Amino acid sequence: MGKLFGTDGVRGIVDKDLTKELAYKIGASVARVLKKELNKDKLTFLIGSDTRESKDMLSNAVKEGVASEGCEIVDIGVLPTPGISYLTEDKGFDGSFIVSASHNPSEYNGIKVLDKDGCKLSEALEEACEEIILNDFRPSDEHIRGEIKEDSSFEEDYIKHLASTIDADISGIRILVDTANGAAYDTANKMFTMLGANFDIINNTPDGININKNAGSTHIKGLQEKVVEGKYDIGIAYDGDADRCILVDELGNEIDGDFIIAITGNELKKEGKLTNNTLVGTIMSNLGLIKYCKENDINFIPTKVGDKYVLDEMMKHNYIIGGEQSGHIIFKELANTGDGELTSLQILNIMAKTGKSLSELASIMRKYPQVLVNVKTTKEGKELYEKCEDIQELKKQYEEEIKDRGRIVLRPSGTENLIRVMMEGDNIEEITRICNEFADYISNRINNPSKDNPNTLKKTIE
Repeated sequence: MGKLFGTDGVRGIVDKDLTKELAYKIGASVARVLKKELNKDKLTFLIGSDTRESKDMLSNAVKEGVASEGCEIVDIGVLPTPGISYLTEDKGFDGSFIVSASHNPSEYNGIKVLDKDGCKLSEALEEACEEIILNDFRPSDEHIRGEIKEDSSFEEDYIKHLASTIDADISGIRILVDTANGAAYDTANKMFTMLGANFDIINNTPDGININKNAGSTHIKGLQEKVVEGKYDIGIAYDGDADRCILVDELGNEIDGDFIIAITGNELKKEGKLTNNTLVGTIMSNLGLIKYCKENDINFIPTKVGDKYVLDEMMKHNYIIGGEQSGHIIFKELANTGDGELTSLQILNIMAKTGKSLSELASIMRKYPQVLVNVKTTKEGKELYEKCEDIQELKKQYEEEIKDRGRIVLRPSGTENLIRVMMEGDNIEEITRICNEFADYISNRINNPSKDNPNTLKKTIE
């Protein structure tokens, strides 16, 4: 992972970590690197954003950077990340930029960069861009400035694409949609209207600062309550840029990405369409999904956390479905990225075809209790974590304690200064105790390095 680009582009607090100067350099460096990569003198890019108040400042800076390299860029305004991905490939652009911080609060923003196929840039190309940005960046000597255009008409093409991915009549299903005051606030309304759905929408009045605020896929309590109170058949929650989808069944239960993968994978297997009989997840996928696959003779492939890694694995081996517990689900035959709106339509299509409720569909998988503790640290703390052999030794000892009754996953966050400690198992009290003990040890180890001594691990284990 680079110094600027994480698992989901460049991200940070606006005017602190992510400035308009940096946004300009990102635009210019990407244009410069891709001109060399594609062996073309002039490229055409697409740019869009979610609903944050900082979107115009950062978008304008990126556009100026691209134009300074003699390249053209078309601004399509607010549109979900997967919509920009789809249009990049469908309309033949050489690449695209998405100004969004996904599920993060409004004070954050980010810049994601996609290649001509609508996929995230390779790590090699990201590193080439970082080399330009971080090592005495100099403006281009291009004599011709590229053109900056605006065109919002592409939105309809994306909505038509979404609607074309299902073939069942979903009008008999009562739907409640939460757009997180984010990028799907308009497209979701138009998409469900086009399909003749029986739906209501909440959290669809963005004001620049309410994106993801007690709304969307990371805050579903309100949606759960409204689904039960309103007797809806399904609740659908997207995140700020609508590349995630979390569902709520008619009983108010959360149906996360692991359930969605199991449900859709099960249907594809029944239809004989599950290519290579494989589902792709991550190391954070619930133990329940792993056991579901084993019990149903389906291969399960785990990757590092991040939908870019899921997609890489799918493309290498021609797998057609994969994703993350957080709701990033990739249907490779329909999209090159996680798409929340598309995902919700696939579930609605299965509900309509089978006549089953969402709770019935989800009953094929048991979710194991999971405890997640985020250890706050610094960039230096994350670097120290990678070198601490004693942390891995302690992990082995805890794994010996729980044996086959659960599992432990440790990983540094790709977007934040956090070390994530996750445990799953049958006994919630046991995994809670171990998870908190382990997190405390890691925090002391990496945040107080002066206290590091050979006796630290011994004392903790005893």
